[in-house]
Amino acid sequence: MKKKPLYLLMLVILAANAGFAQKIESQRIPLIGSNAPSFKAPSTNGAIVFPEDFGKSWKILFAHPRDFTPVCSSEVLELARLQDEFISLNTQIIVISVDRLVSHQSWKKDLEEVDYKGLGKMKINFPLVVDSSYAISSNYGMLDSKSNAGQSVRGVFFVDPENKIRAFQFYPNEVGRNSEEILRVLKALQMHHANNDIVLPSNWQPGSDVMIPFLSKEDKEELKKPDSKIYYLNWYMIFKKNK
Repeated sequence: MKKKPLYLLMLVILAANAGFAQKIESQRIPLIGSNAPSFKAPSTNGAIVFPEDFGKSWKILFAHPRDFTPVCSSEVLELARLQDEFISLNTQIIVISVDRLVSHQSWKKDLEEVDYKGLGKMKINFPLVVDSSYAISSNYGMLDSKSNAGQSVRGVFFVDPENKIRAFQFYPNEVGRNSEEILRVLKALQMHHANNDIVLPSNWQPGSDVMIPFLSKEDKEELKKPDSKIYYLNWYMIFKKNK
């Protein structure tokens, strides 16, 4: 009789693993330019409906493998450090993992007691979203391989005010993300969103020169000026001064 509870527990674990494996096999990453998959979920800020609850802001979905782990903790504290700058860029952060709400709440409380980089204690104002069913991670193609079953990869999705996916990044479990690079990509996407006649070159930083994929009639007239803001490196690499 004592073996029956253990047998039932093993069946539950096997069923859960089988369900996770099926989700891995069926998941697909949504393409750039496609609609961001919607979801409803509990969070540390209450129940949320994505994307409706976030209006016409930019959104960054930030998935991490597990609460109370070293790399994930450093990433969330980095987001907390930069949260005011994200707000100034009309951008809202949504952090997601497969942990349950009680874990999120406890982890958040613990992190808010950390003196991070000598900056003092910081409040975490963005939501930590519960994805214990793996539904969100599956819809965004973020479930990790079978060797890391039961968690998501480190995924970042950039979603514009029209709720279109504009970019995404995936990182392995052992490597933390660069918060400054996330900001750089966001600013580059926002700049192109405001002016789709330009593109942003490698290592572009806010304030540096941009590129023009094709010369417009106005650009050709600008080129004739002695103080033109447009310059060539060759016929297919055309830059425009940003200052």
